[in-house]
Amino acid sequence: MFLPVTPEEVAALGWQKPDIILVTGDTYIDSPYIGAAALGKLLVSKGYRVGIIAQPDIKSGKDITKLGEPELFWGVTGGSVDSMVANYTALNKRRKSDDYTPGGKNNRRPDRAVIAYCNLIRQHFKGTAPLIIGGIEASLRRVAHYDFWTDKIRRSILFDAKADYLIYGMGEKTILETAAKLKKGKPLFPVKGLCYISDQPEYKYTELPSYEECASDKDKFTSMFRLFYENNDPLTARGLYQKTGDRYLIQNPPQMNPGEKELDEFYDLGFERETHPFYAKQGQVRALDTIRFSINTHRGCYGECNFCAIAVHQGRTVVSRSQESITREAEDITRHGKFKGIINDLGGPTANMYGYECDKKMKLGVCDDKRCLFPDRCPAMKPDHKPQLELLEKVEKLKGVRKVFVASGIRYDLAADDKKEGYNYIRKIAKSHTSGQLKIAPEHSDDKILELMGKPGKKSLEKFRNLFFKFSKEAGKEQYLTYYFIAAHPGCSDKEMNEVKLFAGEKLGVNPGQVQIFTPTPSTWSTLMYYTGKNPFSGEKVFVEKSLKGKENQKSILTGTTRDKSLNERRKTGKRFKDSQRKYRPK
Repeated sequence: MFLPVTPEEVAALGWQKPDIILVTGDTYIDSPYIGAAALGKLLVSKGYRVGIIAQPDIKSGKDITKLGEPELFWGVTGGSVDSMVANYTALNKRRKSDDYTPGGKNNRRPDRAVIAYCNLIRQHFKGTAPLIIGGIEASLRRVAHYDFWTDKIRRSILFDAKADYLIYGMGEKTILETAAKLKKGKPLFPVKGLCYISDQPEYKYTELPSYEECASDKDKFTSMFRLFYENNDPLTARGLYQKTGDRYLIQNPPQMNPGEKELDEFYDLGFERETHPFYAKQGQVRALDTIRFSINTHRGCYGECNFCAIAVHQGRTVVSRSQESITREAEDITRHGKFKGIINDLGGPTANMYGYECDKKMKLGVCDDKRCLFPDRCPAMKPDHKPQLELLEKVEKLKGVRKVFVASGIRYDLAADDKKEGYNYIRKIAKSHTSGQLKIAPEHSDDKILELMGKPGKKSLEKFRNLFFKFSKEAGKEQYLTYYFIAAHPGCSDKEMNEVKLFAGEKLGVNPGQVQIFTPTPSTWSTLMYYTGKNPFSGEKVFVEKSLKGKENQKSILTGTTRDKSLNERRKTGKRFKDSQRKYRPK
């Protein structure tokens, strides 16, 4: 069933009013990929009455008031994407489309949606039930953070939204505990995964440099971010507090990771995999085409790329669902009226991290002196692709399933480094689970920039590439790889982009088309580099391209006419490459 979105639907359920109203910047798609829908379904399964208001008009009260006032609390999220990222490109141009809006036109999600929705609620409901913000926009802005769109340090979003509490991370355990305490009239202060504002510091916690110090001193901001980042693992993290004006942001320690059974329960709730009819009549929602028949197998990522926020939001520990839960979801999909036999994606943040983790990390938490995969794979992290191979075989054998694709990211270094099953995994992906092309993300080829990105070197990329084409040829398939690259990452100049152009042409045989300009999103190491102009790990200065023209030029070096004379010389001497993805054609 769908969660109610109209007064008529609330009445039909026999409710006088909802216990909880969730307000979201996405339209309401009933899918486990949509945070508001998934948390709403979880709360309902525990006996709470939950309604949803999607993309309310912020210029009037017609939408925000239609379900009345909740008994327990308002839950506010900007949606599946930070609203500023959803609304603006890396060159700060307004985006015309929004895949999470009916009709696809970007006219329903306000800038800084969390703040806008909280203001809207306060405007129409005086002295209302508590406002609790969450989702990726709130989670990544929970402490003082660099904001690219204003080019300054902003204080915690909790202050600007004037909300009562902030739930950070994935939120399931925290929102259930929060709802239970509010229902019983108990204080929320001890709840893990929760932030709030206090007149007093929490002295048993670790103090962060104040907002004012961070806003005026880049070195202070760097030390703050380091403390913040180091205190994100549930097994090792301390609580934090940060002075802002004459008040204090209090961040309780992170919520514990769910176990396999808890994660299974979350995905076994049953979803319609459709847009709610109230919103569906307003137009097609393009995001649904991607997620309707996709299955999330796990969460978290121990890759820790410096430009990625997954480590801060989902965590650095991978938690996997059971194969039984995943096959149950696949079977449920086969009964959907629109299913044509294709599972679009069977994966997670990184598809081939399913089913294995470091035993030491699971017991003691993340290491404070090294990473799992950078600069080299830690010996304690032993990649094992056998669980995913078993899973793929189980799902593809289900009645009604014709094809299972792995469309989410693959860490090619892990696949190439698994001595037992890695080659079998690459062979199976090439033979059965690629729709003609496989997307991978080397991001760059210059060793210096790869180090700043926290990404593996070129050797594993070339090894994976050769194996993929070898196994594609063995399968008699014409397939190719699509490579994603980042332009204008901190440390990168035109010189390094020209090197990528040469590498892509001579080693990969392509003229890259999938190139994105680095966007400094809150709470990543790369954003810290962008703001400070320093490598936070060495203290060395790094070049940062901040002009829009310079950023665009770096991208054009890869996608357009190169400005590198040496490449032109190589072309003249006969060292040529195709300006398209090189395909291996079977004879």
